[in-house]
Amino acid sequence: MEELIQIIQANIQYAPLMIFGLLLLAGFNIPVSEDAMLFISGLLASQNPDYLFPLFFAVYLGAYFSDLICYGLGRKFGPKLLKISFFANMVSPERVTKISNYYEKYGIITLILGRFIPFGVRNGLFLTAGLGKMNFVKFALSDLLACTISVVIFFTLYYNFGESIIDVIKQGNMILFGLVAVGLGVFWYRKKQAEKEA
Repeated sequence: MEELIQIIQANIQYAPLMIFGLLLLAGFNIPVSEDAMLFISGLLASQNPDYLFPLFFAVYLGAYFSDLICYGLGRKFGPKLLKISFFANMVSPERVTKISNYYEKYGIITLILGRFIPFGVRNGLFLTAGLGKMNFVKFALSDLLACTISVVIFFTLYYNFGESIIDVIKQGNMILFGLVAVGLGVFWYRKKQAEKEA
């Protein structure tokens, strides 16, 4: 990570383009961490105030367009993607059905919470939204709100606190992940109980 920061710092005038481009690659499920790009852009902006707005908009637009690309892959190629082991390991047909149901039931909340869960969950959500044929306008607007919330929060934290906030964010993400897992477990349990009674 430090080497990447040094490379980008040495070419600061190109940093917004590099960050934007790397995030677009993430939309194709190439392993580029949105969290790392947010951290790098926030840290660089704090060290190079003249580049604050270009870096912010690079990471913001890169994250948003990356989501749209991932959604588009799912929508355009649909079930064909599930025949490719790389994508099939990320999103099983059962998972597509479950997440599609969450989108139907909870809508935008699914995207907002999903954006705060790392470890590839984000792309799985966006790909599933496309596979499940979620309405594009609904997805684009919902994700715009979710992306705005998460990017503004994380960029601001990294800009103001730098590396000192990373451990706090990791712990917060793990807590959120745990809460979502518990919530899904309760939802699944209640659904099974309702099916037994019916």
